[in-house]
Amino acid sequence: MDHSTGKTALFAGLVFNQNGEPAETTTLGGEPFYVILDGDFRRHVEAEAVDRQVLDWLREQILMNKKVVTQGAMSMLGQEDLFTKARVNASFENLDEQMAQLMKEGLPEEVRAWLGMLGFRVVLDVHGEVVEVNAASVADADDW
Repeated sequence: MDHSTGKTALFAGLVFNQNGEPAETTTLGGEPFYVILDGDFRRHVEAEAVDRQVLDWLREQILMNKKVVTQGAMSMLGQEDLFTKARVNASFENLDEQMAQLMKEGLPEEVRAWLGMLGFRVVLDVHGEVVEVNAASVADADDW
């Protein structure tokens, strides 16, 4: 991580090429990059572009599963009352702001490690386009 800018690759350690090889991360000119292996060639892809693709996918998943996400959040908080539900639902209205804040502040190492343990993986083609996001389903998380 470049401490002068605070910019980092959000999903470092969770990004792979289509052959299952992990992407390295590096910083060039103060900007974070994922390094995608393409045979003997190392393609540098701007992390921000990849991270935005993944965050857009996550946002879509959250909104499509709003009811399940709300129930899960209430259960994790240990409060399943009407006021908690209203607070959790209100957080959906600020989802874009929360994603922007995440881009600015980064994803804590513990969260990345937890996502990795749950099987979260981002697969990129050699041009840096997200071709697949593997994420544990709610049912898989309940099996833990």
